[in-house]
Amino acid sequence: MRHNTSSDLFELAKTLMPGGVSSPVRAIKPYPFYTEQAEGSHIRTVDGTELLDCCMAYGPLILGHACPTIRSAIEDQLSRGWLYGTPTPLEPAYAKRITGDHPGMDMVRFVSSGSEATMAAIRLARGFTGKKDIVKIEGGFHGAHDAVLVKAGSGATTMGVPDSAGVLADLVAHTRQVPFNDPDALESLLSAHNDVAALIIEPVMGNIGPILPQDNYLRDIREITKAHDVLLIFDEVITGYRVGIGGAQVKYGVKPDLTTLGKIIGGGLPIGAFGGRREIMEMVAPQGPVYQAGTYSGNPLSLAAGMATIEWLHARPELYRELDDRTRSLEESLGRKAGGSFVRLGSMFKYFFRSSPPQNYRDVKECDTAAFSTFWKKMLDAGIFLPPSQFETNFLSAAHTDRDLTALAQAYTTCR
Repeated sequence: MRHNTSSDLFELAKTLMPGGVSSPVRAIKPYPFYTEQAEGSHIRTVDGTELLDCCMAYGPLILGHACPTIRSAIEDQLSRGWLYGTPTPLEPAYAKRITGDHPGMDMVRFVSSGSEATMAAIRLARGFTGKKDIVKIEGGFHGAHDAVLVKAGSGATTMGVPDSAGVLADLVAHTRQVPFNDPDALESLLSAHNDVAALIIEPVMGNIGPILPQDNYLRDIREITKAHDVLLIFDEVITGYRVGIGGAQVKYGVKPDLTTLGKIIGGGLPIGAFGGRREIMEMVAPQGPVYQAGTYSGNPLSLAAGMATIEWLHARPELYRELDDRTRSLEESLGRKAGGSFVRLGSMFKYFFRSSPPQNYRDVKECDTAAFSTFWKKMLDAGIFLPPSQFETNFLSAAHTDRDLTALAQAYTTCR
């Protein structure tokens, strides 16, 4: 790859932006490539390199880049304005679609990002229950707000310490952690602490994965949280409409008390949403005492793009089977190789540099990150863009073709 223009842009960006980027995950060493254009399953850099994209903006683009259907919906809304500061007809229409698709959502509130959705859901859980503490899963990512920026601890049931400067220790002292796929650890923690408002969990761990829930794990934690009068929050920012209509809660048959969504529901534009049981959601302002507000909440462009995406998925539900078939064929084409393991769920997949698939955060930390770094660079040189971390999920989209999968399989075989 040629990076002359990208290198120059990065040198300028470093003088104007912290680290030269708008999000840390984009800080590829020695410098990131800059994207000029994207269409379908490919992106083109400012240096003229075309790359097969398996990052897909970290998950939102299930229909691929610059999907004509989404573009048309955005253009139609643009012609009528893009910010009003008033309710729009799109809001109840989209809310009806989302609540109809998710058993755990009787009502929904639109916000501007997944981080905002999880922050509001946690505040709502505390306001509804009157309890102070929350529990999260070790290694689970729920955005960049204070309550969930917590380092994983060394015990089975641990109290958090800040994972960022500027986060108060006495704030994250109210955030406890347990390992994924370990219901006994959750039972032990909740039996010892009666001031827990909620457990927030990615039902499929996407930000260090995918790491899949073991048989009955999600059902077990549902029963445990019910028994201890603790709300269950499914963070489906990644899995929402990614693993199927209705997300993980439909796929695994588990009904949470609250759900957060993002990524795909915006069709590639900024969005987030949280929803849940009616009696809980009625606590949200202006109907109740739990305050939440935002100038860009329910932005008509994001709603139009998201609604067009979800309607497309409803019209073509066979896409989920097709994407699952493609990741299965990729897995089968790779075969087994010592020191590595392939994990997939539908259109989510990852090759871990670990001899067996990880079951939790501690397993993931055992991966050979140096080997992954070498592999990632080889894949980029081969024209394949993967998320630049062993701890991020890869994605396929409706735009990925059989030819793309052949190229991807050949690159994996050569570069591992």
